[in-house]
Amino acid sequence: MNNKIKDLRKEISITQDELANAVDVTRQTIISLENGKYNASLQLAYKISKYFGKTIEEVFIFEEE
Repeated sequence: MNNKIKDLRKEISITQDELANAVDVTRQTIISLENGKYNASLQLAYKISKYFGKTIEEVFIFEEE
């Protein structure tokens, strides 16, 4: 699953560490999400989307197989 986390994060000039702290995960989790190596749980997707003031669909790009 792709996402726009890196772009959204850069728009508001926050670091991976700052985002990780805000949504209560490790920086490594944010790195993995941004690189498409980890799919967020629904709870984490909600927290990240809420942080950016977006819907889950605006942050995460679901592609059917």
